[in-house]
Amino acid sequence: MGYSVLVGLAVSFLLFLYVRFPYFVQDFIFVLRTLNVGRLVSQFGRRAPCYTILERFEDAARSHPEKRFIVFEGERYSYRDADRISNRVANALREHAHLHSGQIVALFHGNAPQYVWTWLALAKLGCTVALLNTNIRSRSLLHCCDCCCATALITDADLAPAVAEVLPSLRERGVSVFLLSDGCETEGIVNLSSAVSAASEEAPPLSLRRDISIQSPALYIYTSGTTGLPKAAVISHHRLWLMSFLQRLSGVSSRDIIYIYLPLYHSAGFLAGLSGAIERGITVVLRRKFSASRFWDDCREHEVTVIQYIGEIMRYLCNTPKRDSDRDHSVRLALGNGIRADTWEEFLRRYGNVHICECYGATEGNIGFVNYIGKIGSIGRVSAIHKMLIPFAFIKFDPETEEPVRDSAGLCVEVAPGETGLLVAKINKIAPFSGYNKNPVQTEKKKLKNVFQKGDLYFNTGDLILADRDGFLYFQDRIGDTFRWKGENVATTEVSEILLMLDSIEEANVYGVKVPGHEGRVGMAALKLTDGMEFDGAATYEHVKNLLPAYARPRFIRIQDELDVTGTFKQVKGQLVQEGFDPNVIQNKLFFLDESMQTFVSMTEQIYSSIVNRQMRL
Repeated sequence: MGYSVLVGLAVSFLLFLYVRFPYFVQDFIFVLRTLNVGRLVSQFGRRAPCYTILERFEDAARSHPEKRFIVFEGERYSYRDADRISNRVANALREHAHLHSGQIVALFHGNAPQYVWTWLALAKLGCTVALLNTNIRSRSLLHCCDCCCATALITDADLAPAVAEVLPSLRERGVSVFLLSDGCETEGIVNLSSAVSAASEEAPPLSLRRDISIQSPALYIYTSGTTGLPKAAVISHHRLWLMSFLQRLSGVSSRDIIYIYLPLYHSAGFLAGLSGAIERGITVVLRRKFSASRFWDDCREHEVTVIQYIGEIMRYLCNTPKRDSDRDHSVRLALGNGIRADTWEEFLRRYGNVHICECYGATEGNIGFVNYIGKIGSIGRVSAIHKMLIPFAFIKFDPETEEPVRDSAGLCVEVAPGETGLLVAKINKIAPFSGYNKNPVQTEKKKLKNVFQKGDLYFNTGDLILADRDGFLYFQDRIGDTFRWKGENVATTEVSEILLMLDSIEEANVYGVKVPGHEGRVGMAALKLTDGMEFDGAATYEHVKNLLPAYARPRFIRIQDELDVTGTFKQVKGQLVQEGFDPNVIQNKLFFLDESMQTFVSMTEQIYSSIVNRQMRL
């Protein structure tokens, strides 16, 4: 009788826990994983030299040398293959390019195994690698080399022509350029493919890395901001480890196979994807770029169990023609960010029981969240231990002044549960903010002082987020002049500067507008023309095509007599964003970037209707 009572009490207690704390088990497991990650990072940092992702790769190559590491376009490379090839690359670069420990090398290369070998090789030499966006050209390319202080650049055959365009300027800066692939001879670019083939497979000496600590810069990854040109976010080995552990936190095991098609110059593709796969010791199915038509065939062919995504990608997959084989796959986990709730629901209905693990974080940020529960629409979940280790808060923000609201004492004010607030996170030893290389002004702009007490320092994420009473977070909007389109951050200032290079344009106000059925915002520009000049659609198209990557080109142009500004001469965007690109609402002349015609054409109600009804792709 006593035993039955105890069982009944235990069941009642468990039922109470479930009702009162429905996510207790998942929360508990995630907290344990988080504590283990903290323990490991601390342990790695105490070693001399510190234990890095490179050492983790070399351990994997020793423990399971024959396991597949990279699968790419019919080629298969084991961990041992990758180790030996990267040793050859490292020795060739050391002998013929004279690269040495502490040197900063820019990697301007598309997705391919050679990208991975080159990064591993440079890490073995003790170099810091700057991952360059393959879409940048001319001025932006030079700027990226300047702000990371690169003394060498490694590229591939496809991008060699873009490098050749700025080769004289690179030489003036003392930047040597190297190519590691066959079949491309460009004057001024040193091709080391033969040297790599003939190089030794012996590992470079460990002494090359003896001065590396957990806080040493491992990478520079570029992020767009309000300054116009890309900023080089400093990724320390500490930060690299934390991002690499995202797969572990999400439940990825050593038996999984991950599909990576996102560009490796992005933090998502490189940190959460490639380095996370190395941390887990798993197989990577690598693709040059995303293909909606090949996506599930690739997953089936290679028995992929984990996929990465950005929101736009999931929408593309949901928009492909339905097939009987839609649920015939092995994918169990999708890891990424930016998926809308409606797309999330549609993806699950169509492709079956895939656990979508939505994450939140910025390349340079010191705070991140994981929606390990899988609650639709949420970007993450807060926990008491998270807030204890990294104090963060959601504070009131005034969209008119674009500043946090402060009380009579000059301190910030937290929003009530269920209200939208600006996310800020305290900068401390556990959550440092390394900032942007050679850009102290922009680094300081991301810091918020005197938040809750005089002298404290917080990282300003620039994101407006709502936290509900159950601890789930929901992204609302982004402050400032940056918007996201096609998975890329678009800096309005950069686009404005490019437009103002045209003699016909006197002022430009660039902003992002929402388009039904699309994640993020598409670029639009309100222009004031130079007196006596007309808008030239063909010339403007040619100009933005040559100087801006595709995702940053404004798709809509609005011609105005005057551009509104505030009392402090800041351009007013709110009303423009609200009015969008509807010709029935806007009385000004409107133009649309027509790729087929290679010009900006007059916006008509028919074009507008085709875009809104998703009959025309952007």
